[in-house]
Amino acid sequence: MSGQRREDEAPSASQLMEYPVIAQGTVETPTVEKEEATKGEIQAPWNVVVHNDPVNLMTYVTMVFQRVFGYPRERAEKHMLEVHQKGRSILWSGVRERAELYVQQLHAYLLLATIEKPG
Repeated sequence: MSGQRREDEAPSASQLMEYPVIAQGTVETPTVEKEEATKGEIQAPWNVVVHNDPVNLMTYVTMVFQRVFGYPRERAEKHMLEVHQKGRSILWSGVRERAELYVQQLHAYLLLATIEKPG
């Protein structure tokens, strides 16, 4: 009678694992609340902002602006100087998804960049 138990004995842990007890009853379906953005909120302009950092060289930052945004050297230098002197520069404005892509690309070049709503 090694594998069997008497009715007055409690089951062992290994026996409980072998025969899991499923609770009787119903499971309540969770409610999911959706937050939907309006078309205006999705298409509202977002700014791509680059912030100053003490690490990257000015020539490097200029080169990154040229590569990521396709800016000519003069425009890239203008934004680089604005970041250097004022601490930040808005490089691009447009739809949020594209702004997030630009921020990811700037992060890949180790620049500090964020998106923000104008205002």
